[in-house]
Amino acid sequence: MVHKINPAELQKTVSSVPMISASASRLLQITSQPDHEVMDVVNLVKTDANLTARVLKVVNSAAYGLVNQISSVDRAVSYLGQQVIVSIAIESCAGELFAKELSGYEAVGGDLWKHDLRAAIAAREVVIQSGADLSPDLAFTAGLLHDIGKALISDYLRGSAPEAVALINSHDSLDYLAAEEHLVGVDHTIAGEALAKAWQLPPELTAVIRHHHQPSQAEEAWRPLVYAVHLGDSIAMMGGFGTGSDSMRYKLDPHYADFIQINANILANVMLVVDTEFNKLSEGLSDTGEKS
Repeated sequence: MVHKINPAELQKTVSSVPMISASASRLLQITSQPDHEVMDVVNLVKTDANLTARVLKVVNSAAYGLVNQISSVDRAVSYLGQQVIVSIAIESCAGELFAKELSGYEAVGGDLWKHDLRAAIAAREVVIQSGADLSPDLAFTAGLLHDIGKALISDYLRGSAPEAVALINSHDSLDYLAAEEHLVGVDHTIAGEALAKAWQLPPELTAVIRHHHQPSQAEEAWRPLVYAVHLGDSIAMMGGFGTGSDSMRYKLDPHYADFIQINANILANVMLVVDTEFNKLSEGLSDTGEKS
């Protein structure tokens, strides 16, 4: 039986989630800045022995098939790219959150991570292939984090998926976000925003987490980024990787065309890259004992 989540209960749930590591937090701050240098990322990784070890394990995993092993952080970061470094950092310190079974969405453990990773790759490729004036790295990071709120409210939604779907089917104007709010008083974007603030994420990442289903409501400065992730999220679901009962039960904001120029050819190319890149990164993490 679901019940309404009051503000105090939401904050208690947020407080129960471990803080991300100082290194991961700093990495997100660095990579959100448009004028940052690759060496900023290299130097950050070098200060964290655990992150260094994970990065070197991934770059030397079978997924990347290197003939000669890489032993320096500089070369590893250069070879993998900043987006992969961010993925490793987030997965290493918040992996349990992303691997959680989303019982309220009828999704198994790991589905959230797989969806978010695909959405991240898609958002990056949307930016690159559309020629949008955005940082592909930032779009990737935002895509990786956009659905964290689902892990917070999933348990409260347990057993409610049939009712949520029935509600949407009986009201053309509603989507799964509205169903969540109707059922428990809070949707996953509000819960995600609360966690983003607790983690002290950069404002642009917080904006994506809060508005990725309603990008027109985002602050004007962050709107192009939010639309990129809005599209990336949809592309991940179109590819068959959603998070259970809510998949394809959100409305596509038609105003994306004011910010992102995308056509059928670009969409096909993006989906192809998503499959290829996801498989490589997923295999690399699993080869090192990480969750895929």
